Amino acid sequence: MSLRLLLVSDTHIPKRARALPDQVWAAVADADVVFHAGDWVTAELLDDFERRSRRLVGVYGNNDGDDLRQRLPETVSVSLDGVRFSMIHDTGPAKGREERCEALFADADVLVFGHSHIPWDTTSAGGLRLLNPGSPTDRRRQPVCTYMTAAVDNGRLLEVELVEVRKP
Repeated sequence: MSLRLLLVSDTHIPKRARALPDQVWAAVADADVVFHAGDWVTAELLDDFERRSRRLVGVYGNNDGDDLRQRLPETVSVSLDGVRFSMIHDTGPAKGREERCEALFADADVLVFGHSHIPWDTTSAGGLRLLNPGSPTDRRRQPVCTYMTAAVDNGRLLEVELVEVRKP
């Protein structure tokens, strides 16, 4: 039986949105594991994710204060059903990202990251899958707000999907 994953980042509550969209909370409820790649902004949002998630994996971002930095790491690594995940908020410039991250996260199969609000799904020459879910609340220069879903089954990452946040 596969594990259902939710990947989200850059929620920026309440600076970019007053609340997380109901669609995203529904995705949290459906997921076996939720990854949040930072820029929560408030500890209250982290508390909400902890209450609503079956399992939460999170890191802090550049917009997160000391209260969040005391509760969350800068990077994290977890293994789910034989797939090794690492997560960090900011990977630096897009140019050279795959090579740089492959060197920094040599033990990972998948790297989840955020910061840019730009969805990203690539695989490095060495096989590292890099995933940025965008932002569910602040699209910046993107056409829509987004998050990602995926599944893990028997040592394989499956069904990676970029999901558009629909306007209510």
